[in-house]
Amino acid sequence: MTLEPFGTRLRHAMDTRGPLCVGIDPHASLLSAWGLGDDINGLERFTRTVVESLAEHVAVFKPQSAFFERFGSRGIAVLEQAVADLREAGALVVMDAKRGDIGSTMAAYAETYLRKDSPLFSDALTVSPYLGYGSLRPAVELARESGAGLFVLALTSNPEGAEVQRAVRPDDPAGRTIGAIMLGHLADENAGEEPMGSFGAVVGATLGDLSSFDLDINGPLLAPGIGAQGATPADLPAVFGPAVRNVVPNVSRGVLTYGPDATALREAATRYAEEIQDAVAATD
Repeated sequence: MTLEPFGTRLRHAMDTRGPLCVGIDPHASLLSAWGLGDDINGLERFTRTVVESLAEHVAVFKPQSAFFERFGSRGIAVLEQAVADLREAGALVVMDAKRGDIGSTMAAYAETYLRKDSPLFSDALTVSPYLGYGSLRPAVELARESGAGLFVLALTSNPEGAEVQRAVRPDDPAGRTIGAIMLGHLADENAGEEPMGSFGAVVGATLGDLSSFDLDINGPLLAPGIGAQGATPADLPAVFGPAVRNVVPNVSRGVLTYGPDATALREAATRYAEEIQDAVAATD
């Protein structure tokens, strides 16, 4: 089966279910808060509860691969099942694995997450371009072939990111920062795509005014930082400006702390989705 491009599918999902992305981050403290053990049984119950409670209501989910990988092959099996169940329920899956390498190794990462018959096939993958944007070419090409997408780390919310992302490339004629250069590459990938391209950027919602950056890449902007990290849905228009309609705001602990009660999880997700939609609508 040939998939429509990720950008097309994402635009439809955002327009029908709202733009909220819920992170699935089963770290030890959250498992404990749910009354679960920090073991494979706790991981499986946590993940199944999130999927069963939210999969039919939320547009996008972002499982953090590391929290499953730490349990070895059994943890990966839980992740595989979650990806399959989420996609079967009509949700899109962004695998947060932040892969980045060169040559055949990058191609192997792409095969793992972006090949349609892979057990971990996801609608999109987070990738790191800091071995050079060209190192991502195997992932870009396979994503296009598979109808998948990428989210490239561009302007991340962690304070350490600035030493790389805000650095100026000395041979760039325009004196752009590395983050701005990454945004430029993505705009090139998405040129002419409708309703938007499939190659997005990760841009932190906690970064404040980003008007000095051209965020109009004709593609999605995955925005972590809402909820526990301090940003709110009301902050989105000021941070993202005219590009806010393409923002996919990610909330993890802000929703997950309401588990394991399924109703409370859905209510929390609904609140965030409505607040995000209201904030975006106010800019029209």
